[in-house]
Amino acid sequence: MLKAIFLDLDETLCDTQGANEQAKQLMAQHIETQFDLPLNGQAFAEQYVTGIYREWTDKQRARYMPIIEQQSEEAFRLQLIRDLLSERNVVNINDEAARALQDKFDSDRLKAFDFYPGIVEFLLEAREQLTLVVITNGPAFSQEPKIARVNLASYVDHIIIGGQEPEEKPAPSIFTKALKLANCQANEVVHVGDSLASDIAGAHNSGITSVWIQHQQALDQDIGIIPHHTLLTPSEIAALIRHLHQN
Repeated sequence: MLKAIFLDLDETLCDTQGANEQAKQLMAQHIETQFDLPLNGQAFAEQYVTGIYREWTDKQRARYMPIIEQQSEEAFRLQLIRDLLSERNVVNINDEAARALQDKFDSDRLKAFDFYPGIVEFLLEAREQLTLVVITNGPAFSQEPKIARVNLASYVDHIIIGGQEPEEKPAPSIFTKALKLANCQANEVVHVGDSLASDIAGAHNSGITSVWIQHQQALDQDIGIIPHHTLLTPSEIAALIRHLHQN
């Protein structure tokens, strides 16, 4: 019997990519007006977002991980901005100028950040009979403002931020914590998420039924992660949960 639902946040409940795209466009426009040198603002914004999602080269990992570990996520992002500007011959950027760019991106992204259509109604309906736990990877620096922006705590019972835990998804420990919070066993819950490597593999590692939000992603069967259920978009979550709860 289904007693709880575990839910990813980004690209599952909320349109993070859409918010990122809007913020990137505004950052691209802004950066081109700030300096005397001609800059490709779109390329700068793309590299910035790639950087904050830690899609790094080995050289970048060696540079940025110590900053995150010894200082903070914010310090890393400020250094990333300085490095990207330096590559474009914009030097001597102080913390205040870098922070202004960082703050603008965060502000623009938060303004655009919201639930997918129908998700609020789904959460309100599901919470009447099931315990809802959000498990989101990422640093508190970026996740907490997004959680506050949509007032997520009003719609779910528990929220776990991976960056505040010893391990993030797909580690079993974070799912074990969620099971304890929901007071249920692995066979009494499903986990819904968009990442095969984090959400689906994590659910399988913990013996939990998985629901994959495919979006436009291809299912790479060679990596051996096959979800129990696949949905094309978040709009299909409610119908599947109703079906699973009734059967």
